[in-house]
Amino acid sequence: MPEPERKPDFPNANAVPRSRWRLQIVWLVPILAVLIGAWLATKAVVEKGPTITISFLSAEGLEAGKTKIKFKDVDIGIIKSVVLTHDHARVIATADINKDATDMLVDNTRFWVVRPRISGGTVSGIGTLLSGSYVGMDVGNSKTGRRDFVGLEVPPVIESSEPGREFILKSSNMGSLDVGSPVYFRRLQVGQVSAYKLDPDGHGVTLHVFINAPYDRFVLGDTRFWHASGVDVAVSSNGIQVNTQSLVSILIGGIAFESPPGMPDEAVAATDSTFTLFPDRAEAMKAHYHIVSKFVGDFSDSVRGLTVGAPVDFRGIVVGEVTAIYTRFDPKTDKFTIPVEIDLYPELFTSRYRAGAGTAAGGRLSNDPHALADRLVARGLRLQLRTGNLLTGQLYVAVDFFPDAPKATVNWESSPPGLPTIPGNLQRLQDNVTQLLAKLNTIPFDEIGKNTRQTLASANLLLNDLDTVVVPQARGTLAAAQAALQSANNALKPESPLQENAADAVQQLARAATAFRTLADYLERHPEALIRGKQQESPP
Repeated sequence: MPEPERKPDFPNANAVPRSRWRLQIVWLVPILAVLIGAWLATKAVVEKGPTITISFLSAEGLEAGKTKIKFKDVDIGIIKSVVLTHDHARVIATADINKDATDMLVDNTRFWVVRPRISGGTVSGIGTLLSGSYVGMDVGNSKTGRRDFVGLEVPPVIESSEPGREFILKSSNMGSLDVGSPVYFRRLQVGQVSAYKLDPDGHGVTLHVFINAPYDRFVLGDTRFWHASGVDVAVSSNGIQVNTQSLVSILIGGIAFESPPGMPDEAVAATDSTFTLFPDRAEAMKAHYHIVSKFVGDFSDSVRGLTVGAPVDFRGIVVGEVTAIYTRFDPKTDKFTIPVEIDLYPELFTSRYRAGAGTAAGGRLSNDPHALADRLVARGLRLQLRTGNLLTGQLYVAVDFFPDAPKATVNWESSPPGLPTIPGNLQRLQDNVTQLLAKLNTIPFDEIGKNTRQTLASANLLLNDLDTVVVPQARGTLAAAQAALQSANNALKPESPLQENAADAVQQLARAATAFRTLADYLERHPEALIRGKQQESPP
């Protein structure tokens, strides 16, 4: 009988079809790499900074992929490529800037190539000799963004972050100034020249100077600027003056400024205020007066040594200056004169005096300057040329009173009005010498000589009479005197009888004196001898 069918001990497996999209473990690594790459690419795109272009005249110091862009020595970008422009006149450097520096790319941001330079007495970029050149950056303060820039060929002297203020100076010429030339205040360097340009009309130059803080507060509304370049040698009626600021200013030039002493306190000058740049300190510190009276004086003596700008002096006080010197021919007299135009400052000449007749309230001048000038001229006010310095021969115009001067008046019809003049001291000396010579010419020297010859002839006759009459008698008198002297000489000889007799007499006088001395001694011991006489001494 057949055996019964045995059932298996385990269940039968059912075949399940394999999925076509089943992920294998081996693919996880490349998939992860792709994801990471995509993330990095996305991050790079998101974090990538802007790309800018900078135009330069040449590619000196620029190298693609190596030259960095730095701000305060911090890397903020790198030069990616350097190509020529289509006209081959400039080069265009393309650079990638870090995203965190995007807000620094504004309209007035500046770029330049930092390399070793010597300019304006300063040396910069020495560190690039070892590290290589790089592109420097100065952030502007504009609110407008920008991506295309024109690079500076010369680094800026002043960075935007430097504390201080800029001012504008107007000058007729540059002198020895340059960008970077120092600016001094009381011989202390407080700033420098930042830029300059020629005026559009070509009649002067405009300079921009930057004064560092806190020294910029010393620039006031009436501050004066002047050239402090090199050695300033001035020859004037005061002699020879030599001024300089420092050795640096001698070599590269410089500018100095100061406010005039005694001026009222003024407010600090505003940024970009315009000032005049004077040629020297003397010119800059001259007082600027609002009231100027112009006059002219006709001189007949030489004006050699008198220059435009020479002082007009009133008893040691400068009250004006010479403004013009020229010649004038008078067809009526056929003579030449030398008119000298001057500027008088009434504020200095007669600004204040004691109140009284002819003055207004407060001691001010009256409102009729013509009457005052006429009154002063009537009292002897004149113009005169005087020597200010014997070494240099410089002249100045003196205003003084000469009571003995000939009468004169102010010529109000001329333009400018004419003040009367008087010859200078040298001219007056020449006139006096001329007058003396004229008087000497009137002396009758011929008659004086004839009289002198007659007097000499009379003297000769007198001498002849003396020789014939007086001289023989004088000779006899002299012979007798000589004989008397000879006799006296013989008598005074040692071996002469007179000398021997005198010696005997002296000896006798000596013996007599001895006897008198003996008698006096005896009478002193025996005064009774005057009555009794000398007693006979008994023998012992």
